[in-house]
Amino acid sequence: MRHYNTVLTIAGSDSGGGAGIQADIKAISATGGYAASAITAITIQNTLGVQSVFSVDTDTIKGQIDAVLSDIGAKAVKIGMLHSAEVVIAVAETLKRHAVNNIVLDPVMVSTSGHKLIEDSAITTLKDVLIPMSRVITPNIPEAEILCGRKITDQSALPEFARLLSLNGKVSVLLKAGHLTGDRLTDILYNAETDTIIELESPRFNTRNTHGTGCTLSSAFASYLAQGQSLDEAAKSAKAYITKAIETGVSYEIGKGHGPVNHFFL
Repeated sequence: MRHYNTVLTIAGSDSGGGAGIQADIKAISATGGYAASAITAITIQNTLGVQSVFSVDTDTIKGQIDAVLSDIGAKAVKIGMLHSAEVVIAVAETLKRHAVNNIVLDPVMVSTSGHKLIEDSAITTLKDVLIPMSRVITPNIPEAEILCGRKITDQSALPEFARLLSLNGKVSVLLKAGHLTGDRLTDILYNAETDTIIELESPRFNTRNTHGTGCTLSSAFASYLAQGQSLDEAAKSAKAYITKAIETGVSYEIGKGHGPVNHFFL
């Protein structure tokens, strides 16, 4: 019998379909994984932004995770939006019970449109409880600044900040450079398992269709890890996937604001 490369995504729902659980499922499926999900929040949003966020109660979140892991299992787990400290703790406790590996944590804090998606107390709990459990975290520049408490002003500082976020070499970090300027976009992977830095370079595309890029990248990363790729290989594969998804999505028009990437270009 053949087996699927299963990935559990734990994240919020995006009614517009471009980010969150919807983007996760698309990216995992497009890159060869089997996507299961646990929804942590329901957002009212479209390409113009987030209007409201409604948290799912912790018992329901834990129940979803238990149901998936006790039956289907997961070769990797991607974690996205966790709205409150209580949700962070509930997710961490449930994952510990199942002793999962390959946790990819995308510390979602602010939407593309600028809407805050996490309570302040949850940020501290995320740093203390969930980041140490993760194999790799995938912050963008604003998220890295919040986690570090320092400003990032140029590309040359990214390796230092990636190491700073690694909890003294315990957690690998893919630090995304999209919020910096320049014609080239160079993300930094600090591989804590080998204590090495890898530069992941791509062109910068002139497009407003960037909604859900972080969700898509981290989900592809988890999908490739579930398929047995090494950390370096999975990071390179995920970077290549999101670059092509952005490039092929440039010519599409959907909604009146920030549209999604083209998940199914393959």
